[in-house]
Amino acid sequence: MSQGNEKVLLVTDSNPQSQLFVDYIHGKLACPVTILAPDAVIDDIECQHMLVLMDADHVSDDITQQWHYKAAECDQISLAAFNLRDEDHATEVLASLHLQGVFYRSDSLELICKGITTLLDGDLWMSRSLMTRMIDFYRRQQLNAFRPVCGLTQREIEIIGLLGSGASNTEIADKLFVSEHTVKSHLYNIFRKINVHNRIQAMNWARDNLGLPMPPHKPRSKAL
Repeated sequence: MSQGNEKVLLVTDSNPQSQLFVDYIHGKLACPVTILAPDAVIDDIECQHMLVLMDADHVSDDITQQWHYKAAECDQISLAAFNLRDEDHATEVLASLHLQGVFYRSDSLELICKGITTLLDGDLWMSRSLMTRMIDFYRRQQLNAFRPVCGLTQREIEIIGLLGSGASNTEIADKLFVSEHTVKSHLYNIFRKINVHNRIQAMNWARDNLGLPMPPHKPRSKAL
């Protein structure tokens, strides 16, 4: 590991388990490791060379976005996420956040320390297969930016984008402040324009044509 003032900031709930995690990392890497509560004021964090490890089990999407903006303002801050379920989950997170590294729930402490060392040296820490998936995602996203989307209106693109991310009709209606009836009407028009017959086909179309990641695994409504 490069010598300097490297610091590891663990964004998670403070409890005996997380403290043991901190003590282990500090003992192995001999660098300062601090726990920061997920609801702490990020603007108060000094811009310095540090690795911010965000706990996917305890950090909300809003907080991760705040750290995303903080790292964009300070190029000395590197971001990584841990406690991710699997590669699908990592792909979903990386679609909206620029992370330098990801760690899974199944990773050993030894492997996590190796990854932290790599990240502190300024390199990426993620599998070759994950990087291949993300390169393909960004390539499709770039191509689709220059391709008309089957005559869909901006509102229809918003709706099928949410659908492709796994949102239900109710969730789409709440997100866009419209009624479920309006969402269903838009979906009928969308299905006709993109020539699909059900939600699964529409979700696959959205991922293929809008560059959306795989949705999280959860039960979905069978209704249109």
